[in-house]
Amino acid sequence: MQSRLNPYISFRDNAREAMEFYRGVFGGTLDMTTFKEFDVGTGPEEGDKIMHAMLQAPNGMVLMGADTPNGVEYTPGNTISISLSGDDESELRGYYERLKEGGQERMPLEKAPWGDSFGMLTDRFGIDWLVNISGEGALQA
Repeated sequence: MQSRLNPYISFRDNAREAMEFYRGVFGGTLDMTTFKEFDVGTGPEEGDKIMHAMLQAPNGMVLMGADTPNGVEYTPGNTISISLSGDDESELRGYYERLKEGGQERMPLEKAPWGDSFGMLTDRFGIDWLVNISGEGALQA
């Protein structure tokens, strides 16, 4: 198996909702397990929280996430940005528009000084996304 680098996002009590949202954006197969399923001693109030989730999109992208137990410090959004890049304009613009729903656009997806199309947003879960379209797609922005 080839080594891969996958983003892993921590949430506080809404990993299930967030990962289902991302499945709606990217498509694919979503597998989730709870703390209770792994019999991890986080306490009965946290048994239904997500211990591990993995979304495998049809194009090979993988996104992972989990709920942070109550006893662990959690600061959303300030330690991760996720970059989506490539040359498939339709695919990347579609992701950008769906991620923007309920979130905040920080920089419109448009022609950037380096010649590509680039945009930034914060989704409704506080996660920052950077989208870069290279190649011909950049010329149409």
